Amino acid sequence: MIRGIRGATTVDSDQQESIVSATYFLLAEMIEKNHIDPEDTASVFISTTDDISSVFPAKALRQIEGWEYVPVMCMREIPVKDALPLCIRVMVHVNTKKKQKEIQHIYHHEAVKLRPDLVGANRKADS
Repeated sequence: MIRGIRGATTVDSDQQESIVSATYFLLAEMIEKNHIDPEDTASVFISTTDDISSVFPAKALRQIEGWEYVPVMCMREIPVKDALPLCIRVMVHVNTKKKQKEIQHIYHHEAVKLRPDLVGANRKADS
């Protein structure tokens, strides 16, 4: 079964270092909490809001050992009025036997506003 694992984070400004760093820590936690093996990963999609343009966030994934051959694609979010600014969203497509409710979706910084229901569920799962 292929499952999608979601994550999102925000940055304070469109600076390469902060974008790569924030994306790296988001991906690292997604991988750790869900025990993701790159060999079980079909692909990774990373989207950004229009106000992020200084670097491809996928650069962060290439810094994680073992992930150099996993297909990754960056794209733009649709520009919805009043959407969360400076936001990076990630979708990892992974082959797993886990049930939907066992997947831990990860949200950092202001992105916790996107899915507070899942953030709370993840915290309970961590307890």
